[in-house]
Amino acid sequence: MPLLFEPCTLRGVSVRNRIWLSPMCQYSCVEEDGMPHDWHLAHLGARAQTGFGLIMSEAVAVDPAGRITPQDAGLWNDRQAEGWARIVDFVHAQGAAFGFQISHAGRKASTWRGFPGEPSGVLPPDRGGWTTVAPSTREHPGRPAPRALTRDEMKGVASRFADAARRAHRAGADVLEIHAAHGYLLHEFLSPLANDRTDEYGGSFEGRVRFPLEVVEAVRKVWPDRKPLFVRVSATDWLPDAWDIEQTSRFVGLMRERGVDLVDVSSGSIAPADIPATRGYQVPLAARIREDNGIPTAAVGLILDPKQAEAVLAAGEADAVFLGRVALREAAWPLRAAHELGMPWTQAPYPGQYTRARWDAIPDV
Repeated sequence: MPLLFEPCTLRGVSVRNRIWLSPMCQYSCVEEDGMPHDWHLAHLGARAQTGFGLIMSEAVAVDPAGRITPQDAGLWNDRQAEGWARIVDFVHAQGAAFGFQISHAGRKASTWRGFPGEPSGVLPPDRGGWTTVAPSTREHPGRPAPRALTRDEMKGVASRFADAARRAHRAGADVLEIHAAHGYLLHEFLSPLANDRTDEYGGSFEGRVRFPLEVVEAVRKVWPDRKPLFVRVSATDWLPDAWDIEQTSRFVGLMRERGVDLVDVSSGSIAPADIPATRGYQVPLAARIREDNGIPTAAVGLILDPKQAEAVLAAGEADAVFLGRVALREAAWPLRAAHELGMPWTQAPYPGQYTRARWDAIPDV
């Protein structure tokens, strides 16, 4: 049995394998109301059918002002949770687990979605744009300055993360992930490149981690004990005098004390940086966090082929792999992985309808 296909159990949830679908924004809520629809069912359902163990939603906004674009999905009301429930049910029917990634985009909100042939960049007010919020008024490069959140507003944001967690549970999710990476609101609090507050939520490491930890505590309080909680982090900003792997490791230790079960390790996106984006370039970051804190990690970032992914697990660098863009190109990646790693097709996660197309049935031509 390849390590990729070994089950993974966290708290009371068992995932059938360690090939997981990374959260990837689809920008496809056509009514701009945060409601998922048939695109989301087809996109996520197809990957549940073809063997991914855990299907993660795209980043779902906890607040309309926390959307990256007007077409983002949400979990800020009960109607959205009901819309997600049918997708969750379908994913479960294919044998996969389902997780939500809950998020607030902070100062990177209010942009066009930028599909081919469409505008990109900042969404102007006359086209529905809004004033963004952040830890401080320091702007993201090339974007308008945000408004700094007050302490009362921060309490409201933490409550909305908790409310989204409750809705995720009601929709049937097995896993919940808090998005604290990629230059969005919680990462903005962590990084001195975005947070120049002078109160207890800025300045020192202890100040900058305070609000993200308050969000973790608020979510863990309402998320059922039997279900695992993940956090996605940007382990380094790839810039000097910024957020780095040493601070991330300390932060992860504090999150583990507060009930976080797995860390999804990404990097960057707080500001433009020279990122060494080679194959598996973020895997060492996941390995470092795992070793320092004794906490499960998932590796992500240019993990492209089955042997590479298997090697990450065999080396003890991570406990699972999240696949993103490669999964957009190849929905049946897990089935190819089973074949290339020598797994008998009878043990591979084929749906019955697809067994005629199994890899070992392809004739030599």
